[in-house]
Amino acid sequence: MQHHLVISMICDDRPGVVETLSAVIADNGGNWEDSHMAHFAGKFAGILRVAIPMEKSRCLRNALADLAQEGYNLVIEDAVAVIAPSRQTLTLKLVGNDRPGIVREISRALTARHINMEQLETTYSSTPWSGEPLFCAECRISVTKEPDFDGLRDELDQIAIELGVEIDCEEIATAR
Repeated sequence: MQHHLVISMICDDRPGVVETLSAVIADNGGNWEDSHMAHFAGKFAGILRVAIPMEKSRCLRNALADLAQEGYNLVIEDAVAVIAPSRQTLTLKLVGNDRPGIVREISRALTARHINMEQLETTYSSTPWSGEPLFCAECRISVTKEPDFDGLRDELDQIAIELGVEIDCEEIATAR
């Protein structure tokens, strides 16, 4: 029987980080399935899902724990399978002058409507024409088939006006 682990990782960025982690997983019978990883301010951080036969799970956990001696900070959790109702996936794209509270306001609006944020990517840069700080975010959200889209769009429009940003909402999938 396959067991799944979700592993979050952060360490100093250097060549071989992924190779070392993947070797430990493979050498202990695990299969690297999904991951999101990136370099941030001299650190390498990521999250991944690993499938492993149940009887090999403890050995893999122990081998991963040994990586702490090499500077890896790992958190290992058992994955939880949830049978969810039919859902619709949307992408929110936000662009505007940077200011404190943008992520907070968007996440607050989604949480108030019981909308799950599945993925969030943000970037911070300067506008080419003025050098002002520019904040961009792309967020994948999951909603039930019967959401109050008009209410959500109205609230996002209000947040966009208050924060001085643009927010677009696009459907990317209808079921899963």
